[in-house]
Order: sequence, then C-alpha cells, then structure tokens
Amino acid sequence: MAFRQRREKLRAILQGSACIRPGSVYDATSIRIAQDLGFELGMFGGSVASLAVLGDPDIALITLTELCEQMRRMSRAAELPVLVDADHGYGNALNVRRTVQELETAGAAGLTIEDTLLPQAFGQAKTQLISLEEGVGKMKGALEGRSDPSLVIIGRTGAASVTSLDDAIARAKAYEEAGVDALFFTGIKSRDEVEAIAAATKLPIVLGGAPDEINEPAWLAGQRVRVALQGHAPFAAATQAVYQTLKALRDGTSPRDLKGLASSELTARATREAEVKSRAAALLGLKK
Repeated sequence: MAFRQRREKLRAILQGSACIRPGSVYDATSIRIAQDLGFELGMFGGSVASLAVLGDPDIALITLTELCEQMRRMSRAAELPVLVDADHGYGNALNVRRTVQELETAGAAGLTIEDTLLPQAFGQAKTQLISLEEGVGKMKGALEGRSDPSLVIIGRTGAASVTSLDDAIARAKAYEEAGVDALFFTGIKSRDEVEAIAAATKLPIVLGGAPDEINEPAWLAGQRVRVALQGHAPFAAATQAVYQTLKALRDGTSPRDLKGLASSELTARATREAEVKSRAAALLGLKK
C-alpha cells in the first residue's frame, strides 16, 4: 500500500465519528501482529522508540535518524498506518521542518509535535514548556516541511498537567490557527476538562493516557476525541516474556520445557513465511 493511502486512512479516522484505540507498535514484528489483529492504527511512541532502539528511558536521547530508521523498517514490514510521536521535533522550528521531511519519507501516516522543553534543562527537575510563540513557530515549521498534503500533522500540548487547563486550551487554539490537522492533549484528568477542550476547539482530538472513568469510547467520540491512547503494554509484555525465558534457561530449564513461546504457526504468520516461500519458488525456482 502506498504511503498516501495509509495517510488517507488516518485522515478518515480523524474525520469520522468514532473513537479508536491504536495498537502500540515499535518494530517490524509488532506492527505485523497489530495489523493481523485488525487494528486501524499503530502508535509509535517516543518512549517505546527509545526502549526498542537504545534500551534507554524516555529522556530524549534517541536521535531523529534512529527514530526514522525504525519507522522505515515498520513501513516496509506492514501496511498499517502509524502515528509517530516526534517529541519536540528534535530542536527548534527549523529542526521540526526537517523532522517532518524525514518521517514523511520513512512512511509515517502522521506525527505529533509537542511543546515540552526537551531535552530537560539544566537544574530543572520539573517538566517545562516552551513559550506559546515558539510552539506556534514549531507548528508552522512542521507544516512547511510537509510535501505530501495527506501527511497528518498534530499539535500536542502537555500544558494541562504543567501549567493549567486554560493554558492548554490557549495553546491548542493557537496551534489550530497555525493550521495543524488535529490536537493532542496529555495530562487530562476529568470529563469536565475534556468537555472544556471540545467546546473551545474545532479540530479532531487525540487523547493521551487518561483515568479509566473518562476512557469510555462512546462518550469520548461525542467529545470529538477520535484517537485515545492506551499506553504501551505490548513492549512491557515482551520485556517480561524475554526476562522469564532467559531466566528459565539460565536456571537450567530445558528449551523444550519452556512456557509461553510463540507457536510455529504464529511465527510463520508474523514472518510472512508462506509469502516468502511462494516468492522463492517464483524467483529462485525453489519448491514451496
């Protein structure tokens, strides 16, 4: 599937009337599994990107090149549209412009640019935000960097948990005015806050992690929330599985007695074994 078709699918989600839950993906295998299970959208978070590529926590150590290379691997492996957490755009507005160019080339269906001050400032333990003016400049830089008009660019703010809900709304309205395609909010704690955001803005809404009491898809859909994230449990599950398997082997368990391993059928589906054998037969003259 061409990249534009993937982007048009994401746009259709944002322009629809339902609230969907994306599947958290981070490599070629996870995106194939998410696609096979019927997820409409993949979410490639900055935290899991750092974990999968570097084994480091989410403290803005991953580079744009590393992020794009991982996205490119996923784009090759599956046709599932992917929304990429591009963090702060890896620098100022000019860097954001290049970030968009690189992620567009790597096959992202959409990306988010946030107004958090990253990397963390010297001597500052608490999360800080860039100014509204700089945030608007980053959104404009992102839009200027886009060559495929179907690429989705989403303005993200974490102001609700850093400064105030009023500041989050003011920033969102400014990003809306700048021309972004949707608005992403993190740190939202109540239905009242979601309702206030929906009343003050016009664009589709993407919601980060939120308390269970406001995570009912039908209600969120009525508040113009089109995508609601649900964390990155797949990577945590994979980490636990690898730990348990290696520990069992280290403790002397025989490989044939290990529990929880993927079946040969699941592995064959994830690796597209049947397709590879068919291709080998056609191109190399090998028997299927």
